[in-house]
Amino acid sequence: MKMRSSVSPLLPREDAREAALFFVVCALCFLAALSGLVARSAYAAADSWTDQVTGQITIRVRGTDADTSKAVELVKQTSGIVSASALTREEAEDLLRPWLGASGVPADLPLPHLIAAEAAPGVTGIGEALTAKLSAADLDVTVDDHVVWSTDVKRATDSAGLVALIAVGLLGATAIAVIAFATHATLLARRDMVELLHLTGAKDSFISSLFEHRFLMLGVQAGALGALLAFGAAAFILFVVKQSDQNIWLLPQLSLSLADGLILGLAPLVAGVAAMFAAKVTVMRSLSDML
Repeated sequence: MKMRSSVSPLLPREDAREAALFFVVCALCFLAALSGLVARSAYAAADSWTDQVTGQITIRVRGTDADTSKAVELVKQTSGIVSASALTREEAEDLLRPWLGASGVPADLPLPHLIAAEAAPGVTGIGEALTAKLSAADLDVTVDDHVVWSTDVKRATDSAGLVALIAVGLLGATAIAVIAFATHATLLARRDMVELLHLTGAKDSFISSLFEHRFLMLGVQAGALGALLAFGAAAFILFVVKQSDQNIWLLPQLSLSLADGLILGLAPLVAGVAAMFAAKVTVMRSLSDML
């Protein structure tokens, strides 16, 4: 206890230089937590889109009502198809409403005949099979297999998630480098005191523990504030999304989940442990060079 009291000038309770370090670590934790939320949202969006369109097939028929009825029967008879039905004009208008607005489709505007079909799970290549079968029956149709474009969407969102994860890693490495530099600078500023401590019998592990505890608390506090700011930013984005629901109808329903809470909760702990580890390594290496 006496030794800890004697070294109190080495690490005063208030250090103006640590205010800037606190801000930097807080900002890095904010960006890292937000990037983590973006990565999770990207993967969740990919899964949501894929689940919604898996097995869904839309068929446009250019012809009469009789041609549409014939196409429906042929689709139902196709191996791998679970269900198929022609859409009414009202159902077709609902599909077009996001583009045309609340006013809907003008009454005199002709709409294509649409057939909604669903393929059994695991069935592949059904789009090509339907196109060949319906064309052979002299029907003018266009078959849209949603799995084709959903694969591209999932690939894009997976790439966005990977970029966000890389950003999290880079931000974490930057935070560790900044803390290591600040620790080294603090140690050099008190070189005389460190040498005096060695003369009085203080061990390197004791001096290191002072810095470890100091930067552990700094990392936890800065990480907590950064996570709180990231939560506020995510909540604001969700609020904007909810208010603009009609304009971004293609997006899946977004919400803060348990996984998001885990990301935000881990941010202070990771920041604190990283700060403590960076301080320990820097202090031990610096002491071996100085003494």
